[in-house]
Amino acid sequence: MAATTDDEKQDEAPASAPTPRRRGRGPIATAVSVFGELLITAGLVLGLFVVYSLWWTNVIADREAHKQGNRVRDHWAAGPGSIDTKDGIGFLHVPAMGNGEVLVKAGTSHKILNDGVAGYYKDPIKSALPEDKQGNFTLAAHRDGHGAKFHKIDKIDKGDAIVFESRDKWYIYKVYAKLPETSKYNVKVLNPVPKESGAKKPGRYITLTTCTPVYTSRYRYVVWGELERIEKVDSKRTPPAELK
Repeated sequence: MAATTDDEKQDEAPASAPTPRRRGRGPIATAVSVFGELLITAGLVLGLFVVYSLWWTNVIADREAHKQGNRVRDHWAAGPGSIDTKDGIGFLHVPAMGNGEVLVKAGTSHKILNDGVAGYYKDPIKSALPEDKQGNFTLAAHRDGHGAKFHKIDKIDKGDAIVFESRDKWYIYKVYAKLPETSKYNVKVLNPVPKESGAKKPGRYITLTTCTPVYTSRYRYVVWGELERIEKVDSKRTPPAELK
């Protein structure tokens, strides 16, 4: 067999494949990629905002409400007296909502309610106070975020108790009507005689209002109660039977 020369070996070696040219991304692909990254960033920002709105604002509001509530109880330690409207007039207890005691202050502005409290209306229709001989004690609180004190307002049923605790009295109301949805502009629900609840004559009523549906402020949810009895606060602040 004849020897193979170097030139012949070179001729027999397979030619190497040509290196493919790397093609750059076109403008459409680049735009899609950038848009996708923006969507991811927007999703993260939105997620953080939701956490802040629905969780962290509750934490901050609950801390502030607790501090303000302690201040009110410190004022009360001096003994019985008239309702004090300076730092808060008392505490709302609604067993059906399962949220413990809720400090009640004057006013329904965001500045007031964002502290995790309930506020009684000063306008458009001025609220009565529990100690008044007749009228409608009208309250508002947030349903979501900032303490969400009325978050479970839909759990309240007819016949349930609503208790207001003042310095020297327990005011026990009984729920007799509710309105799951009404216009945010329907101020008639705050009237001294709330006829939309079925009331026909002056009495001593309580009205709870908040936003609905959950996570929106499109409409208002309303619950009405009527005073059933009043109990004096004893030295141990023994709660009425409805709170035991």
